Amino acid sequence: MRAARIPEGMFDSACRGDQAALVRLIEIAQPDIRRYARATCGSTADAEDAAQEALWLLFRRVGTIRSLAAISGWLFTVVRRECLRLARRTGLPLPDDGNDLVLDRPDLELRLDLAAAIEALPAHYREVALMRDVKEMTIDEIAVATGSTRQAVKARLHRARGLMREYLAR
Repeated sequence: MRAARIPEGMFDSACRGDQAALVRLIEIAQPDIRRYARATCGSTADAEDAAQEALWLLFRRVGTIRSLAAISGWLFTVVRRECLRLARRTGLPLPDDGNDLVLDRPDLELRLDLAAAIEALPAHYREVALMRDVKEMTIDEIAVATGSTRQAVKARLHRARGLMREYLAR
């Protein structure tokens, strides 16, 4: 999705709860999200479900997106995760992008591996990762809770996720 097609003022209005701006934002994002879902998911029905889930999450959580520049990555990540979830449920293959290590694991094994990856993190990375990904706190909320700057929280979160990816890839 090209964030440049979305006016900054409209995005800001949507984040503040302006329903008309939010509807227009979804209208602009929808074609690109559907196209990406069709390219990512294994079936047309799954692609429609993934696109719908991404747009629904945009509607519910637009205020949590930190900037207009981040909206594309956020939406595409939602679509990708939903395609992976649906593929696990239906057993359909996805285009090979190196993420098969997650799909090939049974739920229980994946959960145990993820728990072990979180436990293996140094405490300051673990704390930030849990606050963001489990408690769904914003970067600002985490910064206040930990007494850190936004930049420090973002750096720790980035490093924590990288370490967990490395752990899970082994």
